[in-house]
Amino acid sequence: MKILVTGAAGFMGSYVVDSLIARGDCEVFAVDDLSGGFERNINPESHFEKLDLRDREKTRALIEKVKPELLYHLAADASEGRSQFTPVSATERNFLAYMYTLVPAIQHGLKRVILTSSMSVYGAGSVPFSEDMKPAPEDIYGISKTAMEEATMVLSKVHGFEYVIVRPHNVYGPRQNLSDPYRNVIGIFINCLLNDKNFYIYGDGNQNRAFTYIDDFNPHFVACGFADNVVGEIINLGPSEEHTINELAKIVLSNFYSDGNIPAHLVPKHVPLRPQEVVEAYCTNDKAKKLLGYKTSTTLSLGVAKMIAWAKSMGSQKFKYLENGLELDSPQAPETWKQQLI
Repeated sequence: MKILVTGAAGFMGSYVVDSLIARGDCEVFAVDDLSGGFERNINPESHFEKLDLRDREKTRALIEKVKPELLYHLAADASEGRSQFTPVSATERNFLAYMYTLVPAIQHGLKRVILTSSMSVYGAGSVPFSEDMKPAPEDIYGISKTAMEEATMVLSKVHGFEYVIVRPHNVYGPRQNLSDPYRNVIGIFINCLLNDKNFYIYGDGNQNRAFTYIDDFNPHFVACGFADNVVGEIINLGPSEEHTINELAKIVLSNFYSDGNIPAHLVPKHVPLRPQEVVEAYCTNDKAKKLLGYKTSTTLSLGVAKMIAWAKSMGSQKFKYLENGLELDSPQAPETWKQQLI
C-alpha cells in the first residue's frame, strides 16, 4: 500500500512514519517543508521530499506521481495562540495546503484520509468536550481546523473516499520542536530551563489542560488508517485527566531539578492571558476507548521526565521567532513575543 504522510519530519509525523515502516507492508512517502520539522527525524526508509504544500503545482505533481491510497495529514501551522496575529499563515498552511493535497489525492484514487484536527474546534464549550458537540472555535487556528473537518466530510460524501478525523490534545514527548516560542507549553518550559531562564505563565495558571504522551497517542492514531470500525468517525484521542498549568510548571521543575535544588531565579512569572485563550480545554475519550482500545499508560510526571531526559541530551535550543514578525503586530500581542522575553 502506498501511504503519504505530510508533516513527516515534525514531531508527531515522524512517529507515524516510523510506525508505518515498521509494519513492513507499506511504501511510505514523506513530505515536509522543514519549517518546524528536522531532517534528523526523517526515517531513511521512507521516500522523503521537501515540499511546501502551499505550492499547488508541485503538490499536485507529487500526488500524481505517488498516487497514495492512504493519506495521513499532519502538516500544519499549529500555533493556536499565535493564529490571531498570523491569520493568513494559519489559513494558508492549514486549510489551503490541505485542499491542495486532498483534491489531487481524490483524483488519483485515494481510499482513506486520516485528518489531524484539534480540540481547538470546541472553543470555550462545556468541558469535558465530547465529539457530538457542535464546533465553536474561539481562534483562527480552530476556525481553520473546523473548515478542514467540514470540507473532508462534504468531499467524502460526494466523492466516496473514507475518512477518520482525529482531535488530539496537547501531545508531547521526544522530538518536539524545543525552539518554538509560540506553542507546546511543555517544550517551552523545558527549553527555558535548559537556557537557565525563568518561564512565563499566561494568566493565573489555573487553566486546565489534558496532556498526551506521544507513545500513548501514536499507535492509536496510526491504527485509524487500517481499522474498519473508525471510518467516518470523529475521535478525541488522548487522556481525560486534566492538569492546571501551575501543576504542570511544578512537575517540570521537580523533574528537571530532581535533587530538589531549584534555583530561586527560575520561579515562573505570570503575564496576562493571550487573546482568545480558552481557560478549560479537555475531552472525554470514551469513543477512543471503545473503538481503538485507547488507554493512558504514561502519567504526566513520567512523560515529562522522559522528555526532559531527551531534551538534556539535545542541549539548549535558541528560540526562533518569526523572521518577518507577526502579520498583525498589534498592542494586543503578548509582550513575551514582542520583546522576545524567552
